[in-house]
Amino acid sequence: MPTNYVGGQAVIEGVMMRSKEKIATAVRKKGKIIVKEQEFHSFTEKSKLLRLPIIRGMIFLIEMTILGMKTLTWSADQQTNNEEQLSKIELIASLAFAITMTLLMFVVGPYYLTKLLTNGQGMAFNAIDGGLRLGAFIGYIVLIGLMKDIKRVFQYHGAEHKTVNCYEQKMPLTVSNVKKCSVQHPRCGTSLIVFVIAVSILLFSLIKDPRWYVNIGMRIIAIPLIAGISYEALKFSAKYNTNKLLRIIITPGLWVQKLTTREPNNKQIEVAIAALQKVL
Repeated sequence: MPTNYVGGQAVIEGVMMRSKEKIATAVRKKGKIIVKEQEFHSFTEKSKLLRLPIIRGMIFLIEMTILGMKTLTWSADQQTNNEEQLSKIELIASLAFAITMTLLMFVVGPYYLTKLLTNGQGMAFNAIDGGLRLGAFIGYIVLIGLMKDIKRVFQYHGAEHKTVNCYEQKMPLTVSNVKKCSVQHPRCGTSLIVFVIAVSILLFSLIKDPRWYVNIGMRIIAIPLIAGISYEALKFSAKYNTNKLLRIIITPGLWVQKLTTREPNNKQIEVAIAALQKVL
């Protein structure tokens, strides 16, 4: 497997690819592929402390959230001929709204629904809570997947995975070679979310307080820690995914990826290849 790890995400009518030092976002606009390139230097490069396991995962979550929102906005602007960039205030407001809605849907809501189903505070409570969060996530993906525009985003997500798989299998980056590869990838953000839910079930079992607001507050505070642990688990399991035990562990994430990816067409694969070639 190549030592230069790459990753990315689907955007509006395109794909963003990221290497250790570079980001390239390719979109198809009026039949042509246009690419935006920029240097990328992770905040973790500033100190050895920030590169420690778990801490680097926390930083990764923040960096990818901000980068992902900026990239999605740019790709959407290309389809509307709007070249204006989000101001810092607009970006902060958008992030704050997205984070608030995420917490309500995947933390507060499942917690209160679980309280209606059981009075316990042990592993059973957190298993139900985690199951509801996973159900909410899957339900959300299924619903938005019915939208025509989101289906195309899921196709570009598949193109991103197939192209990265082609590169990691050391095959030339051609449309025909990419088409042979899988739409699933063990380092996908969808799999990370499944790890987050699994880790949260274990960690939340340690948070026991009769006061609901303390439980909710501690669960929100623990999110960065959960993300850091999940990042390390995902990275380790992806690196050794040929191990039978680890293969079993990552399988649920691969199953959920079937909801967030679709088989891409040749033109979508061309866009993904264009983005990846720019960061290699």
